[in-house]
Amino acid sequence: MLAPAALMRDRLAMYNANGLHLGVFGANCSSGRSATTVPERWSASWRDCLQLGRMADEAGIDFMLPIGRWKGYGGDTDFHGATLETVTWATGLLAATTRITVFGTVHAPLFHPLIAAKEFVTADHVGAGRFGLNLVAGWNEGEFEMFGVGQRDHETRYAFAQEWLDAVKRAWSEPDTFDFDGQFLKLKGVRAFPKPHGGTRPIIMNAGSTPTGRAFALRNCDAFFTANSASRTSLEAGLKQVEEIKSEARALGREIEVYTIGQVICRPSQKEAEDYYRHAVIDNADWGAVERMLALRNITPQTVSPEEYAAKRQYFAANAIGGYPFVGSPDKVADELANLARSGLRGIAVSFVNYLLELPYFCDEVLQRLARHGVRAPRPR
Repeated sequence: MLAPAALMRDRLAMYNANGLHLGVFGANCSSGRSATTVPERWSASWRDCLQLGRMADEAGIDFMLPIGRWKGYGGDTDFHGATLETVTWATGLLAATTRITVFGTVHAPLFHPLIAAKEFVTADHVGAGRFGLNLVAGWNEGEFEMFGVGQRDHETRYAFAQEWLDAVKRAWSEPDTFDFDGQFLKLKGVRAFPKPHGGTRPIIMNAGSTPTGRAFALRNCDAFFTANSASRTSLEAGLKQVEEIKSEARALGREIEVYTIGQVICRPSQKEAEDYYRHAVIDNADWGAVERMLALRNITPQTVSPEEYAAKRQYFAANAIGGYPFVGSPDKVADELANLARSGLRGIAVSFVNYLLELPYFCDEVLQRLARHGVRAPRPR
């Protein structure tokens, strides 16, 4: 079966002693997590992703987390119109790096579990145990229609995801041939070799936001992604939010780490950061793409009042696409990130308007401050 506990702990710790894990989020998608028309917006070309992966690896960034996206959102930029498939993307980055953990993001209904399990194992061997799985039970209806796959109702999609993950885990662990007889999956005479690297298994994460999705994550996953609004309100509120999640997991006999996402705009002064945030994220927002994303959530001028629509449109552009914004000087950004760690969060996946242009300054200035806060080890040399 799977893993001596000590080796699995190494995977969960991403092979380092950092108290707060930092990741790069969404770099496989054009424009990243910023629906903006500014010319420096992210390309998501393989050349840029490869340079970013090597840069993040050398700087001591802990992980890279992609978005599973198959078609864009329209607007002037066709936000997310060009994307790199995440498991092959992760495999390429793992081959070109030495320390960083790289995730693949997979929609369970679109991938046969045995093919997926083999892909994950291949990536995991390429990375010598540094591959992680971000599992998605379902997403945009229009994307599923591209594949001729119908979206199940909410409860059923998680029942399917449970069977799918059970099949993947058995492919990772069964020492011999096995059958799988589920409600949705009937698999006969399954053989799956090799197993994941080192006798352990990849880290599994999920970001289910509904009660059903959250319960699925707590039953099955090592990491749970959630919005960090409470931790931005007060340290006490953040502690309460994280402890509630961990307590629910412990009631199931499990331990789980809690992560969040955010957008970083860090500049030498607070004014410079705020000015650029306003310029890139608000004044030059791709409003057509924002409106399309709202429509997918059934938020349109026809379903809500004009005042509510205007407020949600502004809020979504300013906050929701890339997570809560961390905007400010290195001291300000480091202080806010350190508070996440103090609230019990294990890590955060962050995005930038242009990752290659902005990550070096973030690493040079913010990482050393986080080390002084005691939530990160000093940068590797």
